[in-house]
Amino acid sequence: MRAVAARMVAFYFRAPVKAFFRGRIDYMSYARAINPHVMADAAKWSWRMTTPAVLAHAIRTEGWGFIPKQVLPPLMANTCIGAVLYTAYLHSLSALHEPSSHQTKRVYPPPPPSVTFTAGFIGGSVQSVIAAPFDALQTRFRTADILEGKHRTMWHYAGQKLQSIGLQGIFAGWSLSFFKDAFGAAVFFGTFETVKSQAYLEFVTRYYGSRTRDTLLEKSIPYLEETHDDRPVIRPHYMLEPMFLLLAGVSASISSQLIQHPLTELQDVHYRRLEALDFQAHYDSQPSHVVRRYYHAYEETFAQCKILAKRAGGWRKYIYRGFFMNTIKQVPSTSAGLIVFEVVRRKYSFENEEVMINHADARILLT
Repeated sequence: MRAVAARMVAFYFRAPVKAFFRGRIDYMSYARAINPHVMADAAKWSWRMTTPAVLAHAIRTEGWGFIPKQVLPPLMANTCIGAVLYTAYLHSLSALHEPSSHQTKRVYPPPPPSVTFTAGFIGGSVQSVIAAPFDALQTRFRTADILEGKHRTMWHYAGQKLQSIGLQGIFAGWSLSFFKDAFGAAVFFGTFETVKSQAYLEFVTRYYGSRTRDTLLEKSIPYLEETHDDRPVIRPHYMLEPMFLLLAGVSASISSQLIQHPLTELQDVHYRRLEALDFQAHYDSQPSHVVRRYYHAYEETFAQCKILAKRAGGWRKYIYRGFFMNTIKQVPSTSAGLIVFEVVRRKYSFENEEVMINHADARILLT
């Protein structure tokens, strides 16, 4: 059992089925809607509003069947979207950068920023296509429909809604989703890999390369080899790489939010029009009319956003409102998740040769 468990963990972290972004679909919306402590007007925060307490209240109210009926479908959707993103990214990176396809503990030389940016763009593009049906369901979801008995479960709601809106409804507003997912993932993975690998290697090379020879000899380690090289061998401090991993996670989260946060603000305005567009498309099924109607919807969204931006005091204040709090909420989980992912991935990766960085006065050993 221990061997089987180890192989399952290794598979999970080599081709992860979870992304470290915030969940795309809210799996607790119905649980909060039936909780009086959450829905009470002017209610102050208490432990009853935490996710475990809200979930426990929903189970006591609806029974254990609440989890497979209302909670499991959104969780599975988030898992599917995360699996698509990371799988597409890792396969694209392996195709664009040959050393990354070996699944070794340390990829050397590391992929350049242009390669990681391109692989992230491909992964985000594939994710936007797969996530389109889930986004369509999320934007049209009304808790009142389930409370009133119109939809028995999330499964029932998803089937009926997808059938009613059709293909044009599923991909309504997809252009904004594409730009947000593709460029957001490109910036996220490009920043993470650059700080984690390129910046780390540059730092240890400059730091240990600038030390005096006496200092290097004091910190050198025994290293046996056939060549007659009298330069000391230095192994970087074990805390340096985790610190760069943490910095990479923070940098990636903040940089991706700079792209995704403003597009989310525009997307929220545009999604409010989808119900009306669905109703009109139901009675006018001519493709040319439907395409024209969705095109004009973007123009109306932009016009409305201009008015909202003017009221807010400018485009920058409008599209970046709430940016700080949203980013602060996402940074800790993203950074911690990426650190755990990288550490465990290396533990279960294949062994490879030690990487030696040659400098004029010393050799830096990376294990």
